[in-house]
Amino acid sequence: MTPGAPEATNTSLYQRATGVMPGGVSSPVRAFGAVGGTPYFVVRAEGASVWDVEGRRYLDYVQSYGASILGHAHPRVVEAVRAAAGRGTSYGAPTEGEVLLAEELCRRVEGLEMVRLVSSGTEAAMSAVRLARGATGRTRIVKFAGCYHGHSDALLAAGGSGVADAGLADSAGVTPGAVADTVVARYGQVPEVGDDVAAVLVEPVAANMGLVTPPEGFLAGLRQACDRAGSLLVFDEVITGFRLGPGGASGRFGVRPDLWCFGKVIGGGLPLGAFGGRRDLMAHLAPLGPVYQAGTLSGNPLATAAGLAVLAELDAGAYAMLEGRACELASALAEVIGDAGLAVQVPRAGPLLGLFFSSTPVQDYDEAQVATANGQYRRFFRALLDRGVALAPGPYEAIFPSLAHDRDDLERTADAAAAAAREVATHEGAPG
Repeated sequence: MTPGAPEATNTSLYQRATGVMPGGVSSPVRAFGAVGGTPYFVVRAEGASVWDVEGRRYLDYVQSYGASILGHAHPRVVEAVRAAAGRGTSYGAPTEGEVLLAEELCRRVEGLEMVRLVSSGTEAAMSAVRLARGATGRTRIVKFAGCYHGHSDALLAAGGSGVADAGLADSAGVTPGAVADTVVARYGQVPEVGDDVAAVLVEPVAANMGLVTPPEGFLAGLRQACDRAGSLLVFDEVITGFRLGPGGASGRFGVRPDLWCFGKVIGGGLPLGAFGGRRDLMAHLAPLGPVYQAGTLSGNPLATAAGLAVLAELDAGAYAMLEGRACELASALAEVIGDAGLAVQVPRAGPLLGLFFSSTPVQDYDEAQVATANGQYRRFFRALLDRGVALAPGPYEAIFPSLAHDRDDLERTADAAAAAAREVATHEGAPG
């Protein structure tokens, strides 16, 4: 800031941002369109909390949408990044760090034999689709309504997450031809998979339409359908990978896909993604095979250092602790919101939580849209934020407790949620 200039506020920064950035943000959900009000601009974060430009502290359950599984600015991650930065930030050449990270991913996930590092979950998913098409010689792909696989054209059809938050069916600029080979099915139901299908993509736990857990037999049914058709099963574990457990969703549910997509946790809060699978499939990638994929910043040394530091902290005890805290939080939220007289569902899959203001469980994207249409999430979000607790600014996102959230944080969250729920219930009961 220039000496003597007025201190920045959330409002002043947002006004400046809208002049030079579409909607004032670099990713749509951050604009608070789904919840109203002005976004808070974060200046620093530590552990379970973030601080905005006005100095206000928020107990944070966004945690970079799941990337910060240890909490913000974990000392070992910070030191790993600092040391890596001192050696240079990007080389355009192979590094030991990317080899170590690839080895660690393959060690932890049964059946994962080779990986290719990229810079985002979107890159991972779009590359996995290209690889599946190149390996099978087929063109069609099957995805599920409400599952978000990044913003590549072919995968935006009926996407959840920010696409749903913005009220968009898909996206302008995506041509009919780009999605002509994309078939959208209903989550939780095994579709017909024809012999023209290259791949079936699925979030094994749907975490971009709120949180929807897979019904019994769904993932195994997809595996069987793909085997019958000679198609490839792709698990998008950008969110669930290394969060649900050391082997991610495939380890938790005992269903092995042909290809995986990873992100979030493996970058330790820095831009990093990966896709991988069996050795014979990955051998179709250039320079070994005819499927081209590349990236100047792929395997970035800062990101691989952060990812390795995070994974080193994630042992069986860490996962047990994380899931225990998530279980406590889910129970507390369900209790205090229900006691306020609001219908609520708090689904949980391991350490992942969702929140629906609904009297019945949500099982697919259609039901998620119905559950979010009443506007209660918007009011609850605002009331909770006023009390210093931050959820994601959209009803289709998950809740991400981290290892930095302690018992005191959970109690504070429950108290704030109880007061916020009473405020929403009072609003709902107000005349006119």
